[in-house]
Amino acid sequence: MMLVSTTYSVVDGFFVSNFVGKNAFAAVNLIVPALMALGAFGQMFGTGGSALISFTLGAGNTERANRILSQVIRFLFLFGVVAAILGFLFMRQIAAALGASESMIEACVLYGRTLICVMPFYMLQHAFQSLLVTAEKPKMGLAVSVVAGLTNILLDFALVYVFPLGLFGAALATALSWVMGGAVPAVFFSKENTSLLRFTKTRIEWEVLTKVSTNGVAGLLTNLSTSIVAILYNYQLMRLAGENGVAAYGVIMYVSYVFMAFSMGYSTGSSPIAGYKFGAGDVLELKSLLRKSLMLNAIFGIMMTILAEGLSWPIAQIFVGYDSELSALTAHAIRLYSLAFLINGFNIFSVSFFTGLNDGKIASIISFLRTFILPIIAIFVLPIMLDVDGIWIAVVAAEGLTLFVTIGLLIGNRKKYHY
Repeated sequence: MMLVSTTYSVVDGFFVSNFVGKNAFAAVNLIVPALMALGAFGQMFGTGGSALISFTLGAGNTERANRILSQVIRFLFLFGVVAAILGFLFMRQIAAALGASESMIEACVLYGRTLICVMPFYMLQHAFQSLLVTAEKPKMGLAVSVVAGLTNILLDFALVYVFPLGLFGAALATALSWVMGGAVPAVFFSKENTSLLRFTKTRIEWEVLTKVSTNGVAGLLTNLSTSIVAILYNYQLMRLAGENGVAAYGVIMYVSYVFMAFSMGYSTGSSPIAGYKFGAGDVLELKSLLRKSLMLNAIFGIMMTILAEGLSWPIAQIFVGYDSELSALTAHAIRLYSLAFLINGFNIFSVSFFTGLNDGKIASIISFLRTFILPIIAIFVLPIMLDVDGIWIAVVAAEGLTLFVTIGLLIGNRKKYHY
């Protein structure tokens, strides 16, 4: 499911870059982190809600699990509506604050306002990725992602290539796919269904929403920090390499979404299992889950790094082959950045694992280090010594240092959780 959802984002970038132009592509990559930052709240409520719901199901209380689900989705949708209104009104100011040049700002506003209108559905789409797994309907989640992805790809082709609506066409294609990704699961849970969960009448329980937020804050920090760091990447790149640097980083982001989807998808899928086994007191299965997951992430990491290194030049050609200088910069950047794939799977899984154990504090520590504190330090320190190359390897340094902390936390808490 994660792989499919990231793949259609890549296709969107391909059409913008090749059929609208380099400046539009750079503008999209400048404004997208701000939209992703809002989408991060969907991740928070999805992972946090899944942890509490799976624990409640493991304890045998299905009725309460349904009430938690209903509260999470209703509150998230209302939050998304408020965010959409404010984002639409202040999109120009947001684009300017992100450092958009005169040649980019109108494109940023057009793309951003089109997508912000459907932000509630984007948040729901993020939340349902976890909640469908918890409801024992991961195949449905995959099916919804596939259909939404194909819709985006076909509409990109139609609205950008066949009917040249330019950047607005690309944004509209993505917006409609977000609506589908958020609305279809909502309709499913609103009726009698074959899953473990469905919406039910309930009042708002602030203690529940507080617990969900606490559990899911690591997911929020991961995505929110990623967006903030992407903004800082773009700031440094505009200063050191101009619009070419921002465009190259945009390609890297699309590549990393796909190559990290294996670890992210596995981690999202395994978190409710950890919560259920922990709630049921099944220590043997919890140990087995951790052992096998670490092994699988090691395999994922090696495979993804080899693939990224080998495909760096073809990937650059696919996205920016029309500009030889930009292609060379992009391929070089991918080769440096992709070394992080060897490491980050362990950190990503550990965040989800501790979230499943309802330990939001430890999950947040790992998440905050790998996605915010250490990358920001690296982004500003390494370029002093390595110029632009320091930006490309900043994430490698951040993930490597975080791994030492992750190992220490896994070892230090093994007796507490008996894994």
